[in-house]
Amino acid sequence: MINFEEELKKFHPSLEVGQVTDAIYNQDLTDAVDLLVKLTKENGDSQPVQRPF
Repeated sequence: MINFEEELKKFHPSLEVGQVTDAIYNQDLTDAVDLLVKLTKENGDSQPVQRPF
């Protein structure tokens, strides 16, 4: 049986839409493009990558 008092103690309200957006955009996340740019700068490659298609 569900103990509602215990469940209420565990409850944490969710963020509002604006707060969620701020929380997401204010994080400094490195993605694949950031890594590729960093590697390109470190290697000093000035020639574009040739693609087979």
